[in-house]
Amino acid sequence: MKKTFVDLSHTIEDGMITYKGLPAPIICDYLSRKESRDMYEEGTEFQIGKIEMVSNTGTYVDVPFHRYKDGKDLSEVTIDKFTGLKGILIHIEESIKEIDETYFSGLDLEGKAVLIHTGWDRYWNTDQYFENHPYITEKAANHLKESGVALVGIDSVNIDDTSGITRPAHTILLGAEILIVEHLCNLNELNGKDFLFYAVPPKINDFGTFPVRAFAELTD
Repeated sequence: MKKTFVDLSHTIEDGMITYKGLPAPIICDYLSRKESRDMYEEGTEFQIGKIEMVSNTGTYVDVPFHRYKDGKDLSEVTIDKFTGLKGILIHIEESIKEIDETYFSGLDLEGKAVLIHTGWDRYWNTDQYFENHPYITEKAANHLKESGVALVGIDSVNIDDTSGITRPAHTILLGAEILIVEHLCNLNELNGKDFLFYAVPPKINDFGTFPVRAFAELTD
């Protein structure tokens, strides 16, 4: 039986801005194909790429170390926390920016990847993406924590309100070892579908954030 997957990640490109104020990635050749021809027999060539970037680039996962000095880093969070999580999609109307706890009440969320579909990814690579974006409230974050969710993802620039300096959603969720995935896309393709969620980063010591290839495996 052929499996069906939905890619939920933005493509990382040279010069792309993920979060205003952070530098864009620089992507180039370390060893070009042309340069490699002098190293191998005729007709054989290779490319080795080089990338310089901050860890908050593209679609990425936050683990506890991102917020807490003594929290688990990417090398310490076990692989089952990133893979094969039963997912639930929460659709938020376009006019809603402040996502409170009522959107999650009465739902069985324990152990699930809760993906919040706002449609904000349509503004990706535009100035609008960074302004007046949807986010979850402190009460919503507490409700998700008390519901025992495994992971919370959103298709906007940040799960918290970035107009101020507080970050209650990050504080509450990462403090409870609930992972966060930001800058998702294509969540509309999961409407009405049962799915498993995957968002696996490299295993890196002393890092709390890194890009992932986030995707859903449809199960219905």
